[in-house]
Amino acid sequence: MKVAIIVGSTRPGRKADAVAKWVHDIAKKRSDAEYEIVDIKDYELPLLDEPVPPSLGKYEKEHTKRWSAKIDSFDAFVFVTPEYNHGISGALKNAIDFLYREWNNKAAGFVSYGSASGARAVESLRLVMGELQVADVRAQVMLSLATDFESYKTFKPDAKHEKAVSTMLDQVVAWGGALKTLRAK
Repeated sequence: MKVAIIVGSTRPGRKADAVAKWVHDIAKKRSDAEYEIVDIKDYELPLLDEPVPPSLGKYEKEHTKRWSAKIDSFDAFVFVTPEYNHGISGALKNAIDFLYREWNNKAAGFVSYGSASGARAVESLRLVMGELQVADVRAQVMLSLATDFESYKTFKPDAKHEKAVSTMLDQVVAWGGALKTLRAK
């Protein structure tokens, strides 16, 4: 089983990369899956520029084909998302919108952060996952900019969050494994 930990921001000074590394460090202690950080910034995706809807899977652009191959290689995802204006970052939504089939019948968990711990970003992301036929798990990790980031900048999570990460990963792996059998059909 392969699980992508997706860094959901490309913003200069972002916190998502530090949060994703923390999740990855916790995940590496487990033996139930292979975990990999996937940073959307590395894919340099422009605003969606494919002329055909992603649901048809007829990609023309090399950046889309590269992104498609990467996402297709995973059984499940953990989205690390900031909350911007009650939602996810535009960069994350754009990266998700490039593809369709590559997301289908897989599982997803969420780690969010923001002034309201990213709760509203996850709620909007759950709606998107439903349309993509992604089974999102109930457990989620919510980090507060006020209490889990020193001076709102340096990531210093409360120790209690490690248990929440483990619970979320338990659910992601369980659902990811169950859906893998569906994809095999």
